[in-house]
Amino acid sequence: MILSLYPCLSVLLPRKKFIYHYKNMRWAKGRCETYLCFVIKRRVGPDTLTFDFGHLRNRNGCHVELLFLRYLGALCPGLWGEGGAGEKRLSYSITWFCSWSPCANCSFRLSQFLMQTPNLRLRIFVSRLYFCDMEDSREREGLRMLKKAGVQITVMTYKDYFYCWQTFVARKQSSFKAWEEMHQNSVRLARKLNRILQPCETEDLRDAFKLLGL
Repeated sequence: MILSLYPCLSVLLPRKKFIYHYKNMRWAKGRCETYLCFVIKRRVGPDTLTFDFGHLRNRNGCHVELLFLRYLGALCPGLWGEGGAGEKRLSYSITWFCSWSPCANCSFRLSQFLMQTPNLRLRIFVSRLYFCDMEDSREREGLRMLKKAGVQITVMTYKDYFYCWQTFVARKQSSFKAWEEMHQNSVRLARKLNRILQPCETEDLRDAFKLLGL
């Protein structure tokens, strides 16, 4: 029903398109779009979860992360309550698998939104890091801000690519095969991401020390 209301929300990716856009190569020349595969979970009972999934890509100049927020009301009904006095909001857990990590502006917007929506939990798995080579890049600061907002950010590994292949790709029974240097590139990017996010922990400790008068 959601897909019929919003035709740019799609379920399955063609195999070649998935590999082209999610390949974690060192120099991803020509890959100007960002693809976002998502899984949405909501607990509706002690032992019951609702489950929805699909994918998005950039549309009409709108980055895919902000496009996802546009459809959040339809994807997560009850996230803000139904308007009744004192009605409890529903809690959601969302996982993204992104071909690129968010740009600075999307990171800032997402951070602000999440801090205002405590009943929404977001995890982001990324295939490649977007404009994070420079030490003082705004994209690096944006990722640190996302972490402070409670987002778990992780570089995709073989296990994550395999899950995406099984869940989001029109694979027609074909098995997933790791491309050359997938593991090495994943390890390299994970180390870089860890170095980027590390200052966030240091800053938090400094703030704590100031509060304690140390």
